[in-house]
Amino acid sequence: MPADPLHSATNPPPHGSRSNAVEVRRSARRSRTVSAYREGDRTVVLIPDRMSEAEEQRWVTVMLDKLAAQESKRLFGDAELAERAQRLSAQYFGGRARPVSVRWVTNQNTRWGSCTPAEGSIRLSHRLQGMPEYVVDYVLVHELAHLLVPGHGPRFWQLLEAYPRTERARGYLEGVVAAERLPHPPGARGE
Repeated sequence: MPADPLHSATNPPPHGSRSNAVEVRRSARRSRTVSAYREGDRTVVLIPDRMSEAEEQRWVTVMLDKLAAQESKRLFGDAELAERAQRLSAQYFGGRARPVSVRWVTNQNTRWGSCTPAEGSIRLSHRLQGMPEYVVDYVLVHELAHLLVPGHGPRFWQLLEAYPRTERARGYLEGVVAAERLPHPPGARGE
């Protein structure tokens, strides 16, 4: 697909989190790393004691998103992805796009998805896991359309017009790509 794109504190989790509460624990022994885990109905985020309140809030958001993405990977496997593709094909293409296989792959770091029409195979990058459902659906619809029209010509883009959130999903993916190009402050990647 082209580049279409601390003190202890209890805070409410962001939208989409399964946890009821967030507890932030500061540690003087922790110098640079941040970690998080689920403990019953609460999420515990461990951070260095020296972090500011603003850094704390940023890291809580990052870690909740990271946990949600990890949980999404466990809950949304290849079988569910194939079922989703069948549903989308029926909804947007009258069932005409019939993939033989649909699966997550970890070797696509520059593409969101790929399709081999001759084999009927669709592969989605693991980087999509944890993204909003409409984004995953867009990439699936994009790859399903390749089963009907192999290239990216006018007929291909006309097929994608059936999916109502195409532009929004493309914008989301473009934003992800742009954010990945930004310099990251020290420690932002667990350094």
